[in-house]
Amino acid sequence: MPAHGRVASMLPDPSQLWSFLPAGYLLAVLIETPILLVGLSRGHSAGDRLLAGLWLTACTYPIVVLVLPYAVWRPYGRAVYYVAAETFAPVAECGLFWLAYRSERSSPDRGTLRDFAAIVLANLASFLIGEAIPW
Repeated sequence: MPAHGRVASMLPDPSQLWSFLPAGYLLAVLIETPILLVGLSRGHSAGDRLLAGLWLTACTYPIVVLVLPYAVWRPYGRAVYYVAAETFAPVAECGLFWLAYRSERSSPDRGTLRDFAAIVLANLASFLIGEAIPW
């Protein structure tokens, strides 16, 4: 059921979202990259781990900040937006990472599962820290 009234009106306007995008992206990278540097499996070079911190967020963050507020927040409210955004980002990032670094094996191995766990943890950390900051 769509949200109406006060919840839907709390949605920032597009100019606010565009203004927030660079600072939010930088904060997400600063939080997520150290987690990925430590958490991604040893089969990945330090350069690949660093790249993951920049690249994965660059792929998902604009969708979370610019698209999902209007696709989800406006019709269904902020809580549903959070669930959608914080599900989309790690799932999409795990998929992108797997596509970029998958091996010849068809099923994920322990290293892949560790990679996925690190990506999910990094996203969770950036969400929680981002929510704690009074923007």
